[in-house]
Amino acid sequence: MEGKLYSLPKLNFGYGDLSPHISEEQVKIHYEKHHQAYVNGANAILQKLDKARVDGNDVDMKATLKELSFHIGGHLMHSLFWGNLSPPHKTQPHGRILDAINHEFGSFERFKKEFTQAAMSVEGSGWAALTFCRQTGRPIIMQVEKHNANVYPMFRILMVVDVFEHAYYIDYKNDRAKFIEAFWNVVDWNAVNKRLEDLLKN
Repeated sequence: MEGKLYSLPKLNFGYGDLSPHISEEQVKIHYEKHHQAYVNGANAILQKLDKARVDGNDVDMKATLKELSFHIGGHLMHSLFWGNLSPPHKTQPHGRILDAINHEFGSFERFKKEFTQAAMSVEGSGWAALTFCRQTGRPIIMQVEKHNANVYPMFRILMVVDVFEHAYYIDYKNDRAKFIEAFWNVVDWNAVNKRLEDLLKN
């Protein structure tokens, strides 16, 4: 029996709405080509597992699950990424997320500096994320290598930035720093704040 498969999430903005910080061409290729590739990769592995179970065949579980983790991680991280972007200067940090940031980091500028440094120093390809620890009540920055390494288990992700070169190579070539600087202009702080509020309700 085959189960449900993954699909691309709908974007909350048009391809050109993040311009001039992220171009229409960059968003379109990132979303339709790169993100779609992770969806396709995860679905292919799920279908492979479904078929093996029906046929009674063995699979290399170590290799298969490692690859599945990579593709599912890519899909989920990209879905979070698109969900915390919005047209330039639409929102500013506010509400509970701003309170949490100020309490933990001392100021938004200090948080922005630490988060930027985390994004700049991810080894190879990966992500920087703002997460929240329920046990301590603290927002904590997380570096993720690839899509699935160095993840803090059970921590809810509030905001991410993709620092794979595929996120910025059209607009900024290999200049990660310029892309990260541009990223701050298109963060949807309403979405980030809502993720924290929803978490704290439960």
